[in-house]
Amino acid sequence: MPGAAMPSTVGGPTNLPPAFPPAPPVAFPPSDAQWGTPSAPQPRRRERRPRRTLSVAWVVPLMIVALLAGLVGGVLGARLTDDTHLADAGLPAVVPRASAEPAAGSTAQIAAAVLPSVVSIEASGSTGTTTGSGFVLRQDGYLLTNSHVVAGADETGGTLVVTFANGDQLDATIVGRTAEYDLAVVKVDADGLTPLVLADSSAVAVGDPVIAIGAPLGLAGTVTTGIVSALNRPVTAGDETDTAFINAIQTDAAINPGNSGGPLVDADGEVVGINSAIAQPPGTGTTAGGSIGLGFAIPSDQARRTATQLIETGVATYPVIGVLLDETYTGEGVLVSREAQGDQPAVVVDGPADRAGIRSGDVILAIDDRPVTEPDELIVAIRAHEPGDVVVLRVRTGDDERDVRVRLQESG
Repeated sequence: MPGAAMPSTVGGPTNLPPAFPPAPPVAFPPSDAQWGTPSAPQPRRRERRPRRTLSVAWVVPLMIVALLAGLVGGVLGARLTDDTHLADAGLPAVVPRASAEPAAGSTAQIAAAVLPSVVSIEASGSTGTTTGSGFVLRQDGYLLTNSHVVAGADETGGTLVVTFANGDQLDATIVGRTAEYDLAVVKVDADGLTPLVLADSSAVAVGDPVIAIGAPLGLAGTVTTGIVSALNRPVTAGDETDTAFINAIQTDAAINPGNSGGPLVDADGEVVGINSAIAQPPGTGTTAGGSIGLGFAIPSDQARRTATQLIETGVATYPVIGVLLDETYTGEGVLVSREAQGDQPAVVVDGPADRAGIRSGDVILAIDDRPVTEPDELIVAIRAHEPGDVVVLRVRTGDDERDVRVRLQESG
């Protein structure tokens, strides 16, 4: 209706995605990421006053982009080998040495253990061919990757080819994928594979060393190192009808187009995240450029829950609270819409929020003591949970503030 607020859904009826909160405010406004297409809709932006929660004096806006590498002839533009033979310069002869085993816990040792379980994925469909990464989830042929890596092949006539570290290539099929979490499970006809262990990502701490492994720009077996530079970073990617909400692990390990779906592993060689997106400075467009030290990975706890659902049922569910959020609101917190949108009420009758006493026009200030200032922040924080979990929302009605307990409901 004219003049109506443009709402986000947080657990509304089936057809519209719910709105969930992001983690702590980011030092840059998250924008929709490009999921392997030549262009993507511009992110929804709105004017906001400076946030008191930021601890820096100035902020550089960044663009969150996906990490899909297109197969373009001559993409590297330079030879990776040099056929030129150098003349003998009279240098001392190399003395052969017995090769030593990598030191336990070293990057070399971890890489040697993990690399055989990491794969390159080539997805072909009507929009072209793209490549990404993935890894072995189960010994009987189940692999985990990003939804945007395989999306192009999820159509009639689409094909998926998986290349293992030893050069073996196998056709694959999509078991299930979810754009909401940007995760997909694919299956190859193989047995006896070596799966990677999904670690407890809730135990990850800022400063922990991590290793990213994948096939950036199609260069399989690439290993980069860094640390966990932040946790609970709210990242949204995609477009208005196909948006992923990620409560991301941030890392400075070099992540580039083609790393999508590859593992981010800890010092034990266990997967703590699935590499999914990178930030780019403004003005660089929506196509992923290269690493600027801000990469984002889907936490392994989320990946474990979602992968299990995809394997068992082919679909994944997500939690909702049953409200619409007003995206035009610029005050403190997040406003529950004052108006219905189409056939979707501002607060779903007998939904989780309604049962907790949340009403149209209320302002949600925090979830589990985590302040929220944007609808996407609330969406991300909610989707980091699972249906049945109880969260505590700080709610303001007029001048009155109170904490309410809300039991999350499965979307549907």
